[in-house]
Amino acid sequence: MNIAEEIRQRLAILAPMKLEIIDDSARHAGHAGSRGGGHYLMTIVSPTFSGLGTIKRHRLVYDALGELMKREIHAVSMTTLSPEET
Repeated sequence: MNIAEEIRQRLAILAPMKLEIIDDSARHAGHAGSRGGGHYLMTIVSPTFSGLGTIKRHRLVYDALGELMKREIHAVSMTTLSPEET
């Protein structure tokens, strides 16, 4: 299974209505941290985010990604929205 698929499976716990994952690792080739994992851009729209601030939303995502953040993922840039914000 590739990393994007693994991310998608782990984030299913947030019941996303929309989930875009872009592997941006190629742009970071040669960066010291890129050897330890990939760089990803994500847009997630989920009712789970309703009423939550950005930090709490990001914490939910990081918790769902778990140990992937220690090995397979070096950096994540994410946009987290509730359905009301789209």
